Amino acid sequence: MTHPRILAVAALLLAVLTPALAADVTGKWTAQFETQIGQQNYTYEFKVDGNKLTGKAASGRGEVPIQEGALNGDDISFVEVRKFQDQEIRIEYKGKVSGDEMKLTRKVGDFATTEIVARRAK
Repeated sequence: MTHPRILAVAALLLAVLTPALAADVTGKWTAQFETQIGQQNYTYEFKVDGNKLTGKAASGRGEVPIQEGALNGDDISFVEVRKFQDQEIRIEYKGKVSGDEMKLTRKVGDFATTEIVARRAK
């Protein structure tokens, strides 16, 4: 027979040692937002392995792989690198996931920062 105190200690250790569960973002997400160059329509497709986030970002300018993706609890961050006029432009995303919505800050190089909302594709 297991002693109740041992069970309580085991439960406490499990709670302390278990990292925060990452939000479930696997699958397709869409976002429409205005930028300095007009309206952007994006589809993001995410895959999660532990805290590592991979996938792709697709827009009217083509599809690129997600880089430097991380998911810690409900915090998400990733990078897409796009070519504009023979130069690579780094686009950084950081934000929070809440159910079927993620609020992101999208930073395009040193040019522009936009607040966007991506929603899980149904």
